[in-house]
Amino acid sequence: MLAIIASAHGSPEVLTLREVPDPTPAAGQVTVAVTAAGVNFIDTYQRSGVYPVPTPFTPGLEGAGTVTAVGPEVTGFAVGDRVAWCAGAGSYAEQVVIGAEDCFHVPAGIALPTAAALMLQGLTAHYLSASTFPLQSGHVALVHAGAGGVGLLLTQLAVARGARVITTVSSDDKEHLSREAGASDVVRYDKMTDLSRELPSAIRELTGGTGVDVVYDGVGASTFDGSLASLAPRGTLVLFGGASGQVPAFDLQRLNAAGSLWVTRPSLGHYLASQEERAWRAGELFSAVAAGELNVRIGVTYSLAEAAAAHAALEARTTMGKVLLLP
Repeated sequence: MLAIIASAHGSPEVLTLREVPDPTPAAGQVTVAVTAAGVNFIDTYQRSGVYPVPTPFTPGLEGAGTVTAVGPEVTGFAVGDRVAWCAGAGSYAEQVVIGAEDCFHVPAGIALPTAAALMLQGLTAHYLSASTFPLQSGHVALVHAGAGGVGLLLTQLAVARGARVITTVSSDDKEHLSREAGASDVVRYDKMTDLSRELPSAIRELTGGTGVDVVYDGVGASTFDGSLASLAPRGTLVLFGGASGQVPAFDLQRLNAAGSLWVTRPSLGHYLASQEERAWRAGELFSAVAAGELNVRIGVTYSLAEAAAAHAALEARTTMGKVLLLP
């Protein structure tokens, strides 16, 4: 089969397409023919070495496809089942072996590329809005990168829970998409020269001087200071990624001085802690898509051989919605 191999850490050009042996499932595993693989910032972190992974390796954690083989001790899955996943290491390939416990059945009527686009970012948006800071009617939330894959889904889920959503974006097209998803106000940070000062000023103008209850920040280094300064007293900053770089260590007394603020750094794995929790989150997402209540936007697709171009586009933040590889 064909797979993308990262032979060393570095720029997107380290990703090359190679012929590798077909995988065989071990006990508790299934082999899946990959229909679509999701491209996510965590893949770029692993490729670049921000999150060290032994090389050589095949990137990719997310995708959807059809089960082609079932290993011993697997129950609940059979050849021909349509499945999706967000923890299937090596998904940039024509086939991938995944632990059966990491697979989700894809309901009839939901296309496999849609399921692939929904997994990591959809489950992330769900835990952020339903668990890390459980949004309720009357809350005001700031969502950075409002036209990105997580941003569009998070905005829709937040609005469905009754929250008012303010987003940040960097272009006219992204502003249009963010408003379509339900954002009541959109802040254009591409027109700002000092985010740490201008962003809080814009947010306080939109909130009558109060600030927001929660900031969902997947951008990281470039937005962190502005995010903190945009919070109302006792507000919460949910730092769930670092698209612009990782946030350096900072003085915790800043939280006290700014109004007894909270900061948390969650990750998806801790919010998929049991089969019951996994079923709840995936079930709510699939049901919302099937009912037409949640729009999953696939922004751009690439062939497997174009994985380097997909990474470059994601890191340049020129994409809108989900980026997929189609083996």
